[in-house]
Amino acid sequence: MRILVTNDDGFEARGICVLVKALADWADQAPTGETRELIVVAPNKNHSGAATAVGEVFNRDGIEYHRVALTGVEHVEAYALDAPPALCAIVGCRGAFGPRPDLIVSGINAGINVGNSVLHSGTIGAVLTGSQIGVSGLAVSMQAIKHAPYETAAHLAIGVLEDLSNAPVGTVFSLNVPALAFEELKGIRHGRVATAGIIKEAMHNPDGSDRVLKVGEKGKLELRLGAAVPALGDVSTESSDTDDGALVANGYATLTALRTVHDDTEPASEAMVRAAISATEQHITGIS
Repeated sequence: MRILVTNDDGFEARGICVLVKALADWADQAPTGETRELIVVAPNKNHSGAATAVGEVFNRDGIEYHRVALTGVEHVEAYALDAPPALCAIVGCRGAFGPRPDLIVSGINAGINVGNSVLHSGTIGAVLTGSQIGVSGLAVSMQAIKHAPYETAAHLAIGVLEDLSNAPVGTVFSLNVPALAFEELKGIRHGRVATAGIIKEAMHNPDGSDRVLKVGEKGKLELRLGAAVPALGDVSTESSDTDDGALVANGYATLTALRTVHDDTEPASEAMVRAAISATEQHITGIS
């Protein structure tokens, strides 16, 4: 089994070092006859919030990269790329650094990725992108606090890997872990994606005035954050079985299966498409 490891916090982040250390130890304990290999292909700087973006690839003549040594796991082959995590996943799966991986593991992210924040997460974006290429992946995220016990998330990630390796091609799991020592965890549960978002309100005049800037003037928008922030905000309005609600907020790790881009084949959606096509055809005929 060959595993590609990436993240969105950059190759120097503590989370990826702890994850690679746990994976390296796991690889060393492979049963006789089973091979476990690691390759790290991660951004050279923080790309949090990059989602599945690949950046400007059309006018570049290539991607700059360099060989690096991750703290504590210097023996693991690792590369830092001038690229967001999704692009790291693509080039890692397309042969840039050796054979195609069997799995992608992304993280450990400094902050949970729950609710609507899964749309924006670079950690999750890497594995969703890999699934489009036919490679299954696991995104690992931990509630953000100072000195977060990343070892807890790494230990849980190892437990998920065997089932993930046997899952259908392109399977994506998102693992969210509260900032607790392993022995303090209440367990792991199936988490439904919550409705919580990152930004609850954006204000251009925090003082409440209705003043509009003149052309050329500069301002600063003030943001009021929602529940799906790295440290986990107020989740009192969320359902008890969501990935934040009564789960991560109450000491449970959550595992959620995600799906990437695909056609919406629900009958109601297809009927709307047919109606829109018909109306558009009439519009085109009317113009001509």
